[in-house]
Amino acid sequence: MAHAYHHAVSSAKKYGGVPEDYLELHQWMDGSKEHMADFRHRALRHHSEGIYMMERLFGVTMINSAGRAVPVRFIGEQHVIEDLGRIPTVADWLGQIQPAPWMLARDRVATEKEVAA
Repeated sequence: MAHAYHHAVSSAKKYGGVPEDYLELHQWMDGSKEHMADFRHRALRHHSEGIYMMERLFGVTMINSAGRAVPVRFIGEQHVIEDLGRIPTVADWLGQIQPAPWMLARDRVATEKEVAA
């Protein structure tokens, strides 16, 4: 989905209440767009750890305007699945990073064999 508001509308349809009940959660999940305004922003929070981080920040449940307690983790899972079709792990994302020389030790240049390892 293109915007956190659209995710919030989807949450309201699924769990009740109004989109504004969920907007802050979805804005947090997409907050990394401030630094990378394309799909790569998702590598920072759109994974299993990001979902549990959301739960630690916002609580285990939230009460929507209909008075229903909704697990925050469910909202995070919904967001990630809507964007990616599944919930990847951090390892799934990090495994796709191609090492560059600056990512390695400062005092030496890595060989191609070391970069591939």
